[in-house]
Amino acid sequence: MKLQWLGHACFRIESGDGTVIVTDPYDESVPYTAPKGPAHIVTVSHDHFDHNAVGRVEGNPEVVRGIGERTVRGIPFRGIAAYHDTKGGRDRGGDVIFKFAVDGVTLAHFGDLGHTLNAEQLKFLSDVELALLPVGGHFTVGPKEASEVVRSLPRLRVVIPMHYRTEAVKDWPIRPVDEFLEAVGLPAKRLKKSAVEITPESLPAQKEVWVLNYA
Repeated sequence: MKLQWLGHACFRIESGDGTVIVTDPYDESVPYTAPKGPAHIVTVSHDHFDHNAVGRVEGNPEVVRGIGERTVRGIPFRGIAAYHDTKGGRDRGGDVIFKFAVDGVTLAHFGDLGHTLNAEQLKFLSDVELALLPVGGHFTVGPKEASEVVRSLPRLRVVIPMHYRTEAVKDWPIRPVDEFLEAVGLPAKRLKKSAVEITPESLPAQKEVWVLNYA
């Protein structure tokens, strides 16, 4: 698969057969570049403006929301219930973690996860190899809690951080990725590009963090 970080929690994922998935598209108020080109599938972890701007994605994609199982274009999605805060959603509402497999790699997009994982969530996530994980804090888990999530996933091989402070959102009250890298204590690769090709064979033997530039 080819995976590209568009900024914030939005990724463009293209499978070997040409299926395009966009995760958590943001609206015009978020100062990253809008997704370009048509997509077949859009996942929405929760209905906040910086994660649910489905109308900005071209191609009349099928929208995947909510908890439970659903297969779209041969890709099985499982939506796992979570929260946007540490108070069972009382402050910011719910969040959905989406687990799906593309080209033999099992990945999870954690949306605006606001807490560490419980046993029920871990039961569904135990086979995740690639995590798209918020690390910036304030609205989501911060460096310490994100590190706990990383440690709790037994088959995890690559973490791609998201939802942290960059030059595009330098005035937002979220932390830079460097604080997560220090807290998690794993080998980190700054790839200096927005997109990466990922196959089962390219996954490292041990857990690593891959830091992408935004597109």
